[in-house]
Amino acid sequence: MTTTLDLWPIGNCQVSALVDRAGRFVWACVPRVDGDPLFSALLGGEDPAGDEGFGFWEIALEDGVTIEQHYIRNTPVLVSRHSDAAGNAIEVIDFCPRFQRLGRSYRPVAFARIVRPVAGSPRIRVRLRPTCNWGRPCGQFVGGSNHIRYVTGDVTLRLTTTAAVGLIEAERVFRVERPLHFFLGPDEGFSGDVAATLDQMLAQTIDEWQHWVRGLAIPLEWQEVVIRSAIALKLCQHEETGAIVAALTTSIPEHAGSQRNWDYRYCWIRDAYYTVQALNRLGALDVLETYLGYLRNIVDAARGGHIQPLYGVLGEAVLEERIEEALPGYRGMGPVRAGNAAYTQVQHDAYGQIVLCNVQAFVDQRLYRIAGIEDFHALEKVGERAWQFHDQPDAGLWELRTRQSVHTYSSAMCWAACDRLANAAEALGLEERRQFWAARAADIRQRIVAAAWRPDTNRMSATFSGDDLDASLIQLLDLRFLAPDDPRFRGTLEAVEQGLRRGSHMLRYATEDDFGLPQTAFNVCTFWLIEALHLTGRSDDARALFTEVLERRTASGLLSEDIDPSTGELWGNYPQTYSLVGMINCAALLSKPWSAIR
Repeated sequence: MTTTLDLWPIGNCQVSALVDRAGRFVWACVPRVDGDPLFSALLGGEDPAGDEGFGFWEIALEDGVTIEQHYIRNTPVLVSRHSDAAGNAIEVIDFCPRFQRLGRSYRPVAFARIVRPVAGSPRIRVRLRPTCNWGRPCGQFVGGSNHIRYVTGDVTLRLTTTAAVGLIEAERVFRVERPLHFFLGPDEGFSGDVAATLDQMLAQTIDEWQHWVRGLAIPLEWQEVVIRSAIALKLCQHEETGAIVAALTTSIPEHAGSQRNWDYRYCWIRDAYYTVQALNRLGALDVLETYLGYLRNIVDAARGGHIQPLYGVLGEAVLEERIEEALPGYRGMGPVRAGNAAYTQVQHDAYGQIVLCNVQAFVDQRLYRIAGIEDFHALEKVGERAWQFHDQPDAGLWELRTRQSVHTYSSAMCWAACDRLANAAEALGLEERRQFWAARAADIRQRIVAAAWRPDTNRMSATFSGDDLDASLIQLLDLRFLAPDDPRFRGTLEAVEQGLRRGSHMLRYATEDDFGLPQTAFNVCTFWLIEALHLTGRSDDARALFTEVLERRTASGLLSEDIDPSTGELWGNYPQTYSLVGMINCAALLSKPWSAIR
């Protein structure tokens, strides 16, 4: 079993799966991204695919020696070609159906695999070993003439196949003399011809994704980087509600033995803001519109009160954190956590991110639903919270669990909430409200500069009470709180780069936290640095650093949350929206214009 994060995501914005370099499904949750892992081998220890192992779906060529993998162009449809030394070969196509049917999106809780013989007389073995209740073998399965039922805790799934069911159940090796089709989905009869239906589903799924990609306003350079990142970000959206999860996995440690194992399968207001911001730059308004619907429900439920840092994909407020003992963890490095106690934290930056996501809806005429006066009044309640708490302690964007400070980043986001509310009021012709919110923004700005500027060290501090370095200070540029030529930003950037840069990577901070001293760099911080280098006139340095970071991507073109600055090994949950956002933003910023090819 491969023990790195070199994984290939497939999905349909309802469910997703991660496929390893051996072509095995090693991670997938049902009935949605935050559910029970149907395939859990990613967190099953060192050799979860052994004879006694569970939590994977393998289609293996007998005596196979090589596997070559690629996505069908502009889709998350994966093709794995298995070959042996004798010249026998098969092709396995993996996808989750997603297309328009009967006037609505068809995205079932289903995984499809098509096996095609491409050379010689190949023989395969299929091992389908799902898990239930967090890593435990599913206790019951019932066969039929062309299907097998798997009874899990939350749903019952049915494998419908054109292969011999008895050979699948017995995990026996058999010849592949014609294309074989596998559909693991809802426990219901499969109407129509299985092979023809799955072939049609494949064609429609490819068309759907390629049509979506065709609408993206991508930069001239690094097109494949941007397209692959955009597709992965789209897979992180639970399309039914609009929620955007931070990653598709839980409990991949930030570094070996760190205990920093967190469940990222939820919607962080902060992470979703950055995702929407990046996809907006590509013109992917469908993600924005559905996410704004999700946000409106969150704001309505809060009734002008506290906004949590994160919520469940259905808007659930309670995400109790627990340890699942049956799974040993990624490479045996537990614990495996489900839920996330960060929902109980106070993080004031969320108020700014809610307003920043929404303000576009007041001015963008392309949207189906243009925001109006009632939406503005609802956002004003969010702005009131930003005003009330802009200079109060919180856990900060890095979610420290045992101490609080007044964080400059959080305060700057509260400033942004008021500043952008003034812009929204102007768009609505509400001059009195514009002046009101502009005055509040000015007051918060003055407070931040007075409390966070350190003339002795010529830099902004990450907290009001200390003289702290934190990569989030670079975001003062993106928020338009400081300009690129502002000496205060120049001094801050120099200090952050000197204090936190480790070769080609950036740390979040270099001080001890709840779990000691961090050992890995945080990928999005490197992208923040690249943006700042370019905007302050160091474009050659920015391009060189961007090129170097892109070499750290997996074969599927993606990144996880963290990276070891010394070895380049990826750590942390995967694929991580922050890192994907960074690739999109930097490519758009650094690329030559399309006019360069004329």
